[in-house]
Amino acid sequence: MAEPATDTSSAASGRRGRSGGGGAARRAARSAVSLETAKYIERNIPNMDVLNEEALAIIEANAETVLAEIGVSFVDNPAALDRWRDAGAEVEGERVRIPRGLARQLCATAPGSFTQHARNPARNVEIGGRNLVLAPVYGPPFVRDIAGGRRYATMDDFRNFVKLAYMSKWLHHSGGTVCEPTDIAVNKRHLDMLHAHMTLSDKPFMGSVTDPTRAADSVEMAKLLFGAEFVDQNTVMTSLINVNSPLTFDSVMIGALEVYAKANQACIISPFIVGGAMAPTTVAGTLTQVLAEVLAGVAYSQLVRPGAPIIMGTFVTSIDMNSGAPTFGTPEAALITYGVGQLARRLGLPYRSGGSFCGSKLPDAQAGYETSSSLNVALLAGVNFMLHSCGWLEGGLVASYEKFVMDADQLGTLHHLAKGVDLSENGQAMDALREVGPGGHFLGCAHTQANFKEAFWRSDLLDYKPFETWDEEGARDTQTLASARVAKLLADYQQPSIDPAINDALSDYVARRKASEPDAFG
Repeated sequence: MAEPATDTSSAASGRRGRSGGGGAARRAARSAVSLETAKYIERNIPNMDVLNEEALAIIEANAETVLAEIGVSFVDNPAALDRWRDAGAEVEGERVRIPRGLARQLCATAPGSFTQHARNPARNVEIGGRNLVLAPVYGPPFVRDIAGGRRYATMDDFRNFVKLAYMSKWLHHSGGTVCEPTDIAVNKRHLDMLHAHMTLSDKPFMGSVTDPTRAADSVEMAKLLFGAEFVDQNTVMTSLINVNSPLTFDSVMIGALEVYAKANQACIISPFIVGGAMAPTTVAGTLTQVLAEVLAGVAYSQLVRPGAPIIMGTFVTSIDMNSGAPTFGTPEAALITYGVGQLARRLGLPYRSGGSFCGSKLPDAQAGYETSSSLNVALLAGVNFMLHSCGWLEGGLVASYEKFVMDADQLGTLHHLAKGVDLSENGQAMDALREVGPGGHFLGCAHTQANFKEAFWRSDLLDYKPFETWDEEGARDTQTLASARVAKLLADYQQPSIDPAINDALSDYVARRKASEPDAFG
């Protein structure tokens, strides 16, 4: 199930077929801390379907009505309006009304699954089908740890989170803006973040979407890392394009989408829904809006480049009508997550949703309850790409060091649950039942001896020691244990090998781009 880390410096130079990295790489591998990354999840359990055929047909028909009669806005993007007009849509100002069936017809060219390549080929991921790829939290401006409390994130924090993601066995993906490094100029921080993902990890990563020029930087840096020809022919980035719900696509996000689609790099078209504020209060109404927004966004990606890889996404929460704050782990969000999964499968598109969502300010019981609900719902909903799978705190405002490793540990339960029930001869365990018989025990039987190492998921964090031992060791709670694990993972971290020439080229690109314009913090 798990694969050891391997050197991949040759991958960046285009020699993807080789598994070696030369004598120096082999010597480095022998001295490295043992590191395992589990393969992306391949589900062997059924999806949870909450909508019957009649309900799905109603929602799909209503979404087509929204597109045809209400329409969607493409703000400050004349080229997008021209593309829609040429495709047969009605364009009035910045409002685009899409005839029934047109968006769905355009979506048909989007692939049902695709490979995102990592610079270490052993860490490539398949996004779509019955697979689930786990990526860390995205976007918080604040970080929290047990020692320093809540504070603005820095580039050092960002690098630490990239290292933690690299060291975490159950994470398949390095993610994107794992936290927002506020000590670097807004117009330049994307360069440092990309450089960190590309050099401190060899897992797949995400590109920048905060400006079309930053998306273009992402593509250019990827070409330095993988080779221009390889990037032209393969997908090496998956990036997040949020819809400005309700029914609005702003020029920044659509501009970034255009850059990535033209370059054959994957995007997630993701409505940003806070029920009661950015969408109706009802499940069916929200599902209708989500589907309409996704249809418009995916269809537009295919107008830019037919066949461009794309993911149907949704971020769903509801609003607390007393405080106005978002809530997480709710039954309404679960129903929407399940329902969008069904709609995505009917469209034949990969699906992004879920995460370690919670509204708590601390990695406490509230965080645990809400996170557990969100993670399990996403697994059963058929999610293919789960952003925010670890580290999320305070409604996404905070990336928590302790919660990052707490969540990353719990992701192992998703891997094991997704395996389903083993009905092989070994799984049926009839030999064990015959050997032990009535009144015996299974601890010493041959079947237990053969299976005990891999039989059960085992936490690398939680405490199952007797009370006396736990008490003698300081009566540590889970947050304290997590803090110690953060320190251990960062102390054990060793940078994966990278071709020195490629590393120099990346550093040079970052330096030149930073020097080309003044800092901007607004």
